[in-house]
Amino acid sequence: MGGEPLSSTPSAAARLVARWARPTAVVAVIVVAWSLLAGRSSSGLIPTPWQVALALCELAGKGLLLKYIAASLFRVTWGFFLAMALGVPLGLLLGWFASARQALNPVIQILRPISPIAWIPLAILWFGLSDAAPIFLILLASLFPVVTATMAAVEHIQPVYLRAARNFGFSGFRLVWYVILPASLPQIITAMRIALGIAWLVVVAAEMIAVNSGLGYLIIDARNAGRRYDLVVAGMLVIGVIGLLLDTGVRRLEKFRELSWAHHEHHQ
Repeated sequence: MGGEPLSSTPSAAARLVARWARPTAVVAVIVVAWSLLAGRSSSGLIPTPWQVALALCELAGKGLLLKYIAASLFRVTWGFFLAMALGVPLGLLLGWFASARQALNPVIQILRPISPIAWIPLAILWFGLSDAAPIFLILLASLFPVVTATMAAVEHIQPVYLRAARNFGFSGFRLVWYVILPASLPQIITAMRIALGIAWLVVVAAEMIAVNSGLGYLIIDARNAGRRYDLVVAGMLVIGVIGLLLDTGVRRLEKFRELSWAHHEHHQ
């Protein structure tokens, strides 16, 4: 009677189990279905999960897995961060200055729908079969989502933020750094997630054509050299897992304390 009531709040261990139970169950179902499908296939074109696991071990044993992963991540890192370095300032400029937006936005909207894959012949012509070609393609693919999202975020900043900042004497660079950029960050983070996903897609496509290393090259080379579909699927799985990890890393940026006030306002 006099004891403290039992808490209904689940423990940290229970929350961790609940968090991973569902996705683990889904993966298990997919692996079982995959095994059954591969077992029923008479063509041998569908490798079993065990064959794919052996293929991954083969790649790792030869030192190729880390080499190809590092090559793809190197290109994505350079292309993506170049797009951020150019796209965020350009989006802030276009969102804040109506005259700049009127002058440049039509050009951006013409270039934005062009698939990055359509640029591959020009990229090879300009940069040859080097890392510069896929980096250029990733830059193009990542730039426009960041520019348009940043521009829209600046256009839709709550006027009360700007009035309050000006009342405290903020203007010019200080206004941009302390008010406009933080208020736009939730939308910029979302654009970063989209741009990074596109960048990861583009690097794989570019590596199938423009270079001779990376995960995209692994897939196309495995298909052409001996029809090693176990290596093809292994490369696909590695691409998917790395894409998940990259997306998770960007999502964690939303938890930064500096984003909390703008993120709260954005979801009201």
